[in-house]
Amino acid sequence: MKKTVIIVAGGIGLRMNSETPKQFLEIAGKPMLMHTILKFFHFDQKMNIVLVLPFDHIDTWNRLCSQHRFTIPHQIETGGSERFYSVKKGLQHAMPGGLVAIHDGVRPLVQEQLIKDSFEAAAKFGSAIPVIPPAESLRKTEGESSYPVDRDLFLLVQTPQTFKTDLIAEAYERPFKPEFTDDATVFEAAGHTIHLIPGAPENIKITRPADLIYAEAILHQQTGAQAKR
Repeated sequence: MKKTVIIVAGGIGLRMNSETPKQFLEIAGKPMLMHTILKFFHFDQKMNIVLVLPFDHIDTWNRLCSQHRFTIPHQIETGGSERFYSVKKGLQHAMPGGLVAIHDGVRPLVQEQLIKDSFEAAAKFGSAIPVIPPAESLRKTEGESSYPVDRDLFLLVQTPQTFKTDLIAEAYERPFKPEFTDDATVFEAAGHTIHLIPGAPENIKITRPADLIYAEAILHQQTGAQAKR
């Protein structure tokens, strides 16, 4: 089946204490967004790669591509005011009758095995949502009080979230709701069943300065492992 990945990159880096949008911050020699694109390209060089960026960031991205001689083929789409609208616009470029992965641009540590597992599960079940169990204890707050909850009842959701293209495109035809925090919630609202697959602890969403240090170490480790193949 034809594969598409929609990489959504609309961050502005507030929690990074940086004026540079976080997807453009450099890790291991290049902007993290390039690492993200490369992960999908290395998995399948024929994959249709769609990058969704805020309009104001497109010139910066083009300049970075020229500076780093980044020539991986990809289409650029302008993002919307909410992630929901950005994904919806990206879906216009997805291959009908195929599979589409929707991934956060600031998750550059995703490995090929998870991408592979995601596409295989989506082909079989219609959807594939990677999740991991929380490592820390959890507490729920109510007003000024809080109480512990059983962490075994909860899962942390990651991307890529992968679907049969026609099903997720139809799901995104419904009006936006604030509870649509990811693609799985949109898919489920359309009456479809969510299929969970094991995620990966290292597949973090880069959010804070400490995440950059972690990502740098993991990327060097992954690059070294690939060089030994």
